[in-house]
Amino acid sequence: MRIFLMFFIALCFTSCKKEQPIVFKVMAWNILHGANDIPNGQENAIAIIKEINPDVILMVETYGSGKRIADTLGYNFHLIAPEGTALNDKGTNLSIFSKFPFGNRIDTKYPFYLGGIEIIINNQKIRFFSNWFHYLPWNNAPEKMNKTVEELLEWEQTETRYTMLKNVLPYLEKYSSETDSVPMIFGGDMNSPSHLDWEKNTKTIHNNLVVPWQTTTELDKLGLIDTYRTLNPNPISHPGITWDSEGKDDSHRIDYIFYKGSKLKAIKSKTYNAFFNKAITINDKEIIYPSDHGFVVTSFQLLK
Repeated sequence: MRIFLMFFIALCFTSCKKEQPIVFKVMAWNILHGANDIPNGQENAIAIIKEINPDVILMVETYGSGKRIADTLGYNFHLIAPEGTALNDKGTNLSIFSKFPFGNRIDTKYPFYLGGIEIIINNQKIRFFSNWFHYLPWNNAPEKMNKTVEELLEWEQTETRYTMLKNVLPYLEKYSSETDSVPMIFGGDMNSPSHLDWEKNTKTIHNNLVVPWQTTTELDKLGLIDTYRTLNPNPISHPGITWDSEGKDDSHRIDYIFYKGSKLKAIKSKTYNAFFNKAITINDKEIIYPSDHGFVVTSFQLLK
């Protein structure tokens, strides 16, 4: 009887104990010219990533530095470029780092501003995409351009960024339609404000304008979820600034992590920002910041 009881207790402990959820952290960061515009810039980028300790990094402006940074920190490294491109190629913009194993690569006709790779997390395949859109057209304070909402939307289409968006939308439409079986995470530097930051609750700081900026609205139409704004819904108390030049009135949230898929849930998201070549403090450590962009970090839970 005692042996049976002990066996029952052991069996219950094994089968009844609560499974710990699978949580992983994603960082999206434009490191600026490979983090090479200040002395020891790559080392500083390495120090920042080490303190954040993400599981996956969606990197922009890799420009030859990514492989060394990844190797130093022990990440798998995928360069978003035609297959066979040297991994330290200084003309390549996008890359993805991962602590988890890679699956198939995801190539597009536009690798300079969109590409990806499958990453396998706890036997679940997830498609990760790194993205960059051109900064033009840009204005430090669009609300001060003396344009109506309709005129701002027309202005938004006048230069390169809107063309890039239209070029990659077919890929995003395809992969976003398959997220019931294969979730997707899409992030990077979109160089555009978000329509979620220009709604009725922010009219007072935007000259009474409510602007459905097309770059983010198009993603919203596909069901892609803006992790930072969803988890921090008040743009006044949590602006999430990732672009802010010292001495200028040009603060905006233009770096993002989006996702879609019933097997994923974003549970925490935070942005970090510092002026170029000034100190950023992370975990009580001061590191000279090598980039002109802040970054966003989102934690996800993998659902059954």
